[in-house]
Amino acid sequence: MQVGANLGVGQDLLTIIPLTDLWVTANFKETQIDRMHQGQPVTIEVDALGGRKFSGRVTQIGGATGSRLSLFPPENATGNYVKVVQRIPVRIDFTNLTQENSDQKLRPGFSVVPDVRVK
Repeated sequence: MQVGANLGVGQDLLTIIPLTDLWVTANFKETQIDRMHQGQPVTIEVDALGGRKFSGRVTQIGGATGSRLSLFPPENATGNYVKVVQRIPVRIDFTNLTQENSDQKLRPGFSVVPDVRVK
């Protein structure tokens, strides 16, 4: 904002995002979730922070693939029978965020690499 600027109805002025309740939605291949279940520990590596690692836990495994839940699901009626590996959304909550993100550098929208320990 600057002095003298005009505002419109519904115009965003400020975004407030609490950094204490963050999670990751990871889209795993359907072949990767065979032995995955709620409560498993996860190591989350954040690209934007130089590969810094955070701890997490699998909270929820989606009930359907992203394409099935889409507003406009794909209609593959081309006549070929190519098997396409689908992606399943998996919610991963950070477990020790207060200590691991004490400098508050972790932000929503960063790219991460989750590693779920299934054994």
